[in-house]
Amino acid sequence: MAEGLFGVHAAALEVRSQRMGVLASNIANASTPNFKARDIDFTTALNAVESQPGGVGTDLGGALKYRVPTNPSMDGNTVELSTEQTAFAENAVQYQSTLAFLNGRIGQITRALKGE
Repeated sequence: MAEGLFGVHAAALEVRSQRMGVLASNIANASTPNFKARDIDFTTALNAVESQPGGVGTDLGGALKYRVPTNPSMDGNTVELSTEQTAFAENAVQYQSTLAFLNGRIGQITRALKGE
């Protein structure tokens, strides 16, 4: 039922939320020796989440990948802070857009149920 009401947006919100956590972890570990930056392949993760019973879950189906750095540091850390901050900001905007769409959809359903 939720798939018909919200389409792909509920699953997209879940994936964007999980990606936010991965990117935040990368940023937090920017100076940790030998830390390997990771990211989520959105399309793979979205397909994995949509295929799960109930539509939303935590299994990303292998979408979590290590990021290949352009300038790895001498201590083995692969976090490039500017790349991570840019990805985090872009993901935050996409998360807010998806959330705004869902809020609008819920508002439409609420008004329809009230008969407005």
